[in-house]
Amino acid sequence: MCGIAGIINPSEATIDPQRLSRACDLLQHRGPDDSGSWIDQRSHFSIALAATRLSILDTSDAGHQPMLSTDGQSAIVFNGLIYNYRELRRELQSAGATFATDCDTEVVLHACRIWGRDALHRFNGMWALCYYDATRQSGFLARDRFGIKPLLWSQHHRQICFASEMPALTAISNGCDEINPESLTHYIRFGYFAHPNTIYKNAHRLPPATSLSFDANGAHQPEKYYNIPLNTTPFDTPEEAAIAIRQSIGEAVARRRVADVPLGAFLSGGLDSSIIVAHLAQQSTQPIDTFSIGWDEDHAYDETDYAKLVSQEFGTHHHALRAHFSDILDIIPNMLDHLGEPFFDSSILPTAMVSRLARNSVTICHSGDGSDELFGGYWRYLAHGFLSRYQKTPALLRKSLERFAPLFLKNSKSNRLGNAVRQWQKLLRGGSNPLQRHLAWSQILTPQWRNLLLDKHDDPTDENHANDPLQILSSIAANQPVPDNLNAIMTFDLQYALTCDMLHKVDLASMFHSLEVRVPFLDPDVVRVAMSIPSAWKLDGNDNPCKDHAGNGKHILRHAYAGLIPNSILNRSKKGFEAPIGEFLRHDLREMFRDTVTRSTIESFGILNYDAVESIYTEHCTRKGEHADLLYALLSLCWWQQNRSSQQQANPPIQTDHRPEHADHSQTPTTPSASPKTA
Repeated sequence: MCGIAGIINPSEATIDPQRLSRACDLLQHRGPDDSGSWIDQRSHFSIALAATRLSILDTSDAGHQPMLSTDGQSAIVFNGLIYNYRELRRELQSAGATFATDCDTEVVLHACRIWGRDALHRFNGMWALCYYDATRQSGFLARDRFGIKPLLWSQHHRQICFASEMPALTAISNGCDEINPESLTHYIRFGYFAHPNTIYKNAHRLPPATSLSFDANGAHQPEKYYNIPLNTTPFDTPEEAAIAIRQSIGEAVARRRVADVPLGAFLSGGLDSSIIVAHLAQQSTQPIDTFSIGWDEDHAYDETDYAKLVSQEFGTHHHALRAHFSDILDIIPNMLDHLGEPFFDSSILPTAMVSRLARNSVTICHSGDGSDELFGGYWRYLAHGFLSRYQKTPALLRKSLERFAPLFLKNSKSNRLGNAVRQWQKLLRGGSNPLQRHLAWSQILTPQWRNLLLDKHDDPTDENHANDPLQILSSIAANQPVPDNLNAIMTFDLQYALTCDMLHKVDLASMFHSLEVRVPFLDPDVVRVAMSIPSAWKLDGNDNPCKDHAGNGKHILRHAYAGLIPNSILNRSKKGFEAPIGEFLRHDLREMFRDTVTRSTIESFGILNYDAVESIYTEHCTRKGEHADLLYALLSLCWWQQNRSSQQQANPPIQTDHRPEHADHSQTPTTPSASPKTA
């Protein structure tokens, strides 16, 4: 596991080694065990690669990066892990490759050298990488199928820069300074930046399952190498599907046990993490380490009793952190500084805390991310069925409920009843089209406050919008072999909300503490099985044959694990892993919010209405509305903007790489810091 960065310069300009050193400094938390950089300066083409390493496999110096082939003509920087690397290693040995390490990075290097971009189809794992072939003066960037590992890039003139995180990218690249108003509009509506966009016009997020080739002419168009399979092997019965689910998840967990360092698992006491822990316990001869976090002040946010129950069931060595809300408040400034881009999801805070707890004992943790998108775990999926039944009730009763219920029941996330009202109101604002309805439910900006965005940026879903979510979602629905709008919606979330919000959050929070997180539910075989199951078997529909867990999502998954997971866990409703950020904004964070979300900062973006911000905050503080996600998104945005302004004043612009008066276009690579290992 690593942080990677690089500069690709199709010109005679030399590359300043200090730029690589700066990138390594900014990525040190991703790889505290080792770092290195390498420059190859040639006639009309130069490339510089840098990496920081978190040692997972072959923890000796042999795994140092950047890594070169024995002839010095191929190089790679690689962030991630390939779980089937030993099988690929044997196949590559048959093709004539020789190996000096037991590191998967060397396997990836030889695979890219022999198979080119076709190697990406063979990898089972998570990765972001840059491969370079010096003989052809070309190469490619690539990201794993589901975007578990991040990769950002920019191109200024023909110079390409890339990095694992935004601070490193902006430190080494030119032109990453102008804010993208289209991206900012999407952020205000949904809370995250959807790939390929970032906060900057000239910085891009490489989408999942995508490669980007480069050569002396610069970057080519990104190319997708994998599409999520839909309904490829439909099952005849739920029992047949349940067997396939349990087998594929078990095999995925087994593949992810490969490591030369200690590993464990996050354990919330929910269904998904319990499934992962159950498989790990079955496959391990020693008790595995599990980690959870709970809050002394409010048991509504505390799942540690359920986690303890699962730990006892499977005999884990459990670590439970009993924390105070003050602990969350203490880490907010550091996390906001760390983000590199604005980010709305405040659950990054407890995620960072449990990651810090885990890193005291292990280097790797398994997580249950991806299950909700694959098997229908979120309320917004169940809501389609609820809305259908609600619309069949008498119109007079519906109108009475919609008119009078909000007068007596307040919209809130802080208690179960208030949260139900909040979700119900979101449900009613959706349209009749299930695709449009899903996007309406997914937004953090409610329709009554659309004036937060100035008129010229009011509608990002018109036909001229370059990345219209509705068009993307409609395309996914149209390409399904069997019409199934809910599976199309889950597929959309798998590619966008999961990647750009959930996985982004987990990567930022865990790697901040040098912890690798593995995601068994996002194994390609698990995804293939899950997306072959009709949504009616996943959700609470009239034609769902799995009626033993009514009222909850993920029916087929619960059905698959009946008899292994305790019933008290199997029948639990989903509970988010979060903190009471809405209450914090009303009280503890009030001063920070006022100092940060100021009129001058809001108006500096040119597309936001400060008077609307004031009204939204007042409505939230007086409990006339619940706007925690939107307000925290604005806090993060303004904090980022103020930091950016301070850094621009403190740091002069990057000097353009210069053309030496007497350039020596040597074929010999230069090494400004640690020497690269050859493979």
